[in-house]
Amino acid sequence: MPFGGGTHSARPWKQREELFVALVPTSQTNNSGPFKDTMISFTLHLKSCLPPAIRTLILQKKPNIRSVSGMAGGLRPASVVVLHRSLAPAFEKFCQANDGPLPLLGLCEPGTWSLPAPNAVPDPRTGRPQFRKYEFGACTGSLTSLEEHRELLKDMVAFCLDGGFSPEAVLEKVGLPRRDSPGHGLAGAYKTTVPCASMAGFCCPLVVTMRPIPKDKLERLVQASGSMGNKGQPIHIGDPEWLGIKDLSKPDYGDPVVCQPGDVPVFWPSQMTSLEAVSSCKTPLAFTSSPGCTIMTNLKDTEAPAGCLTPEGIPEVHRISQDPLHYSVASASAVQKIRELEAIIAIDPGQRGIRHLLGRDELLRASLSLSHARSVLVTTGFPTHFNHQPPEETDGPPGAVALAAFLQALGKGVSMIVDLRALSLFEKLMEEAVEQGVLKTAVPLLTFQGESVGAAQTFLCKDGDPKSPRFDHLVAIERAGRAADGNYYNARKMNIKHLVDPIDDLFLATRKIPGISSTGVGDGGNELGMGKVKEAVKRHIRNGDVIACDVEADFAIITGVSNWGGYALACALYILNSCEVHRHYLRKAVGPSRSPGEQNWTQALPSVAKEEKMLDILVRHKVRSGVSGVVGMEVDGLPFHGTHAQMIQKLVDVTTVCM
Repeated sequence: MPFGGGTHSARPWKQREELFVALVPTSQTNNSGPFKDTMISFTLHLKSCLPPAIRTLILQKKPNIRSVSGMAGGLRPASVVVLHRSLAPAFEKFCQANDGPLPLLGLCEPGTWSLPAPNAVPDPRTGRPQFRKYEFGACTGSLTSLEEHRELLKDMVAFCLDGGFSPEAVLEKVGLPRRDSPGHGLAGAYKTTVPCASMAGFCCPLVVTMRPIPKDKLERLVQASGSMGNKGQPIHIGDPEWLGIKDLSKPDYGDPVVCQPGDVPVFWPSQMTSLEAVSSCKTPLAFTSSPGCTIMTNLKDTEAPAGCLTPEGIPEVHRISQDPLHYSVASASAVQKIRELEAIIAIDPGQRGIRHLLGRDELLRASLSLSHARSVLVTTGFPTHFNHQPPEETDGPPGAVALAAFLQALGKGVSMIVDLRALSLFEKLMEEAVEQGVLKTAVPLLTFQGESVGAAQTFLCKDGDPKSPRFDHLVAIERAGRAADGNYYNARKMNIKHLVDPIDDLFLATRKIPGISSTGVGDGGNELGMGKVKEAVKRHIRNGDVIACDVEADFAIITGVSNWGGYALACALYILNSCEVHRHYLRKAVGPSRSPGEQNWTQALPSVAKEEKMLDILVRHKVRSGVSGVVGMEVDGLPFHGTHAQMIQKLVDVTTVCM
C-alpha cells in the first residue's frame, strides 16, 4: 500500500531505497566520523519523492537539537513513530492535519529489518534507551534496541517527524541566552486542553513546550520566529491556563524551565504530541523515540524557508489582556490595514470633539480579542427619544447586527442583550433582518434586570462559577452608559434611567471574572464602556461633566458614528482571519489551515445594500435618527446616501484589497 510523507504524499513513489539506521552512544558521535563505531544497523525500505540517495540515520540522546545537527555534518534531526501498517494511512492524515506538533518528513514502508551479529549490541553500561514501547496505549518499557521485535517490524511502518526546529534557535537569533532546566535535562513539555484534529482512532491533546522570555525582548523574538516559517512561530504567549496548564513547575515530560520576574511564558508545539497520539490509538504494539532522543537524517523539510519576509509574513505581537496575561499575533500588513480602518472611522462629522478621546490601537486589540473569543454577547440601544415610541435611535442596532452577522460567519456563538421594554421591537428587527438577507440566522435575544446581588455573575457564568463563563467577550455599540451618579443621560443631559436596564452591571462583573473581555463603541462619551476615557469626556465633550459614562470597557473604540465602529470591527475580523500568521496562532498549529466557512466571509461583511435594508427596517418601525429625531434614512442627522454609504464602501474597500 503506497503511503507518502509530508506534503508530497500525493506523488507516486518512484524508487525504493535502503535506509541504514545506526544506534550509537552519544559520546561516540562526532564530526570526524559518526559511523565509525556503529553498533546496530538495520535496513528499511524508504519510499521518498526526493532524489535517489542513501538515507543514513544516527540515533542519539541529545537535548540540544541544534548542536546535534552541527555535529552530524548538517543532517536533519527527526523523531520516529513505528506503527502497524494498518494504522499508517490514518496516522499520516493525522500528522498532515496537525502539522505544527507533527511535521512529517517521510515514512518507511514495511520491509525486512536486518540486524547485525549479536556482538554488535550496545553495552548496557553505556547504551541509553532510544525507544519507548507501547502496548494497548500504555508505555510498557524503554528499549535501546528493537532486535527482539524484528519479526513484528516486518508489518510496521516508521514515520519520521521533523525535529529541525527548537525554541533555542529563535532565542539564539535574537541574542537571548539559553536557559536550561535546573536538572539540565529535556526542557519541560505540557499536555494542554487544546484538542488535535482527530483522525480514525488518533485523538489526543496538543503537547507544548515553554520558554520564558523577558517582556522587553518579546517583540524581537516574535519577529525573528517569522523568518523560520510556521514551525518557528509560537502558538501561545501568556498565561498557561489559557491552554489548560495549571502548574508550569510540573511538566508532563522533562524538567521545568523556571520563569523569572518580568518573563512572559511563550509556548511552541511539541513533538511529545506524537506520544499522546500513539497512546490514544491503543494499538497492541507501537514504538516511538524516547523523549529527547532524535535520529539524524538527510530527509529534507518540505516547507520553503521564509528567507526575507514581506510585511504579509512579518508577525507582530500585541497584548490583549493583562489579567490573565494574553498576547495575540498578526502580520504587519494585517495590523496596518486595521489601523487604516481606525483612522477612517475617527472623523468627527458632528464636531463633538471626539479627537480628544481617541486611543491608539483600540480597534486592533479589540478585534484581536474578539478573534480569540468563542462566544460573544453584544448589546445596543440608546433610548434618547424618551417622548416617542419607540425611544430608540437608528445609531447602534445596525452596527450591532453587522458585527453579529460576521461573528456568525466565523462560527462563533453570538447573542444580543437588550432592554426588556425593547424586546418586542428587537424580535421584529431580527425577524425582518433574516427575511431581507441582512442576517443569515436570527441572533438569540436576552434580557437582564439585575434583581439581586451577584445576579450579573450568575448571568455570565454557568452555575455562577467564574471559572465557567458563558461568554468570552462583551461588546456594547451605542448603548446608554451609567454616569457617576448612577443615572443615564442623553447628550442633552436628560435623565433616561427609567428606560434603561442595568446591563452595565455585566460589564462591571467582567472585571472579576478572568477570561471575559469587553469592548465599548461610542461617539459622545455617554455610551457604555466609555468610562475608559471619562476624564477626557469631562474636559472636552459638551455636558461631559454630567453625562460621561463611568463604566469602562477593556477597549474603547471612538468613532464619528457608533454604527461605523460595528462595521469596522466586522471588517477587522475579516482581515485577521484572512491573515495566515494570525490564523496559525489562533488554531494553535493544529487542525485545518483553512476555515470550512471561509467562502462565506465576504458575503457576511457589511455592504451598502445590506445596511440600507437594515436602516429601512428600523424606519418602518418608527425608529428615529439620534440628532434630528427624523424618521427617515439617516443616522445622527446624517443622510445614509452620501455619508454612511460612502463610509461603508470605504471600509470594505480597505478590507478586501489584495486579500
